[in-house]
Amino acid sequence: MIAIIGGGPGGLTLARILHVHGIDSVVFERDASGDARSQGSMLDLHTDTGQAALQAAGLEREFLAAARGEGQDLRMLDHTGTMLLQEDTPDDAPMLRPEIDRADLRDILLASLPAQTVRWGSAFTSAEAHEGGYLLHFADGSTATCELLVGADGANSRVRPLLTDVEPTYSGKVVVQSSIHDADRTQPELAEMVGRGNYWAFGPDRMLGAQRNGNGVIQVSVSIHGRSDLDPAAATDLPEEWAPQFRCLLAACEEPFVVRPAYLLPIGLTWPRRSGVTLLGDAAHLMPSHGEGANQAMRDAAELAQAIAAHPDDLDAALEQYEPAMFERTAKVAESSAEVAKMMSGPDAAQKVLAFFS
Repeated sequence: MIAIIGGGPGGLTLARILHVHGIDSVVFERDASGDARSQGSMLDLHTDTGQAALQAAGLEREFLAAARGEGQDLRMLDHTGTMLLQEDTPDDAPMLRPEIDRADLRDILLASLPAQTVRWGSAFTSAEAHEGGYLLHFADGSTATCELLVGADGANSRVRPLLTDVEPTYSGKVVVQSSIHDADRTQPELAEMVGRGNYWAFGPDRMLGAQRNGNGVIQVSVSIHGRSDLDPAAATDLPEEWAPQFRCLLAACEEPFVVRPAYLLPIGLTWPRRSGVTLLGDAAHLMPSHGEGANQAMRDAAELAQAIAAHPDDLDAALEQYEPAMFERTAKVAESSAEVAKMMSGPDAAQKVLAFFS
């Protein structure tokens, strides 16, 4: 059995592409069901990573039906409310980086899998070598065995310690998030201000962002450097020089702001080859969240599935094909993401980002 820990975009994409090749797998997911919790903000899937993986999964048509080309719109301002850049996506524009709700993407992937592929309510705790594979332990006391264990379980992966002692470290940046529901009805002026896609406002010491989701929700966030246990008010109480429209946007949020400290793995992290276990996505290469996380996870999944399909009787050979290529590719992407993160911070962030887009 191939055991996949984690039912996010990477884990489900791996299970789907394996299924396309006639290879069975089981996804162990801690959530109780597919709709047990909110899936968060939108994802912009790129043609050479997330979209390519969905093509390999045979799900391109379903994706394009659910994706929002208008989600590629961008409005960028400075903290005084001056519009620095506005990009509106034409109706016939190519779907280079369309947005899709995480919940919609998950539904597409789940619907494409045979029943019982995902075992809900399975919180993985640890594993140990066992008869040419691994014995898996879960929080409810149950166990399972597998020939190949794939950690697709994110930043706080419990599979990663089987391969390396390296753990994520705090980046120094905190993102606080909330949302406005049914925004077109409840806050029409703010909905019009934000537009159809992404809305960024850069100030001397923080960035405010808003993003239109496909379900009528506007996700609102503030990124700021500070302690990982930052009081959300330290981020959302804007300095007086910020324009009133931004305070209105924050005041309209209907839920308490959630603090999300940003953690990172070292760029270029590798590990010695170990039989029967590997990682993909954030579990392997946690990097700044600037549109690459899910995309790289899904490309990892596609490349790993294709390697397994090429070596169905020699899983170690599949890992030997997958891991070195993944290490090299994601190290380059992590370096680029770090540069973007640097560009989008500091008192001159607005000027740097504007120069980048120009």
